[in-house]
Amino acid sequence: MVKHTPPSDWFHRAPNVGGLERIEAFFAGHGYELHRHDTYAIGRTLAGVQSFQYRGSRRHSLPGGTLVLHPDEVHDGEAGSDIGFQYRMMYIEPALIQQILGGQPLPFIKTGLSTDPRLFAATDVLMRSLDDPLDPLEEQDALFDLAHALSAVSGTSSKRQGFDYVAAERARAFMHSALDRPVTLDELAQHSGRDRWSLSRDFRLLFGTSPYRYLTMRRLDLVRSLLIQGQSLVSAALIAGFTDQSHMTRQFSKTYGLSPARWMKMHRR
Repeated sequence: MVKHTPPSDWFHRAPNVGGLERIEAFFAGHGYELHRHDTYAIGRTLAGVQSFQYRGSRRHSLPGGTLVLHPDEVHDGEAGSDIGFQYRMMYIEPALIQQILGGQPLPFIKTGLSTDPRLFAATDVLMRSLDDPLDPLEEQDALFDLAHALSAVSGTSSKRQGFDYVAAERARAFMHSALDRPVTLDELAQHSGRDRWSLSRDFRLLFGTSPYRYLTMRRLDLVRSLLIQGQSLVSAALIAGFTDQSHMTRQFSKTYGLSPARWMKMHRR
């Protein structure tokens, strides 16, 4: 009797260019624990059934539709059938969407799934094989089309509300310059020219997450880059501004649903 070896989980990651991260992955069974990140996660299931918990319900993504997970929404991931699931996903910073739409509440797809052909068409270029590099101008055009498709499909109003996009963007830029040290909301308020509680409210509305979460995510971005370059977990954690390795590992697992060790193991496949 021939014994079949179950397929191994794997993922491939294209170079992160201009705030757009693209991956392709396969999971034979359980994929990710409950986690959240501060980017849009937009993608397609290529094969199998991709099941996940999202906003209080179990969702099932099939080939032919589009996944649109909103920033900071908790979700997990696992195979919905015994053949596993394969998918492509891109992670897009809300700041990119804001730059295209000119500062308005982020588009929101309530169920995390869409069968709207406008979204499927708008993701075609960005969802092609990771072996095919994107021309920079082609990528920018595709992002423009995607941002406007998201806005149209979600029904986001273009009417401006009472928020200060310029001040929130100043605070966001300042955080990128201070990854290696603690940052206070008072500092952000000083650099943005906006009072701290109004800034905190505006930041959530415009970028989909709190200032603290945003700063933590940028530090984790740096950790992943350092690990790929060969840095140890301890060194990567300290360089990226975490108090120690265990602090970084807790945040990493909460954010990606994988431990740093498992993430590195899958990345090397």
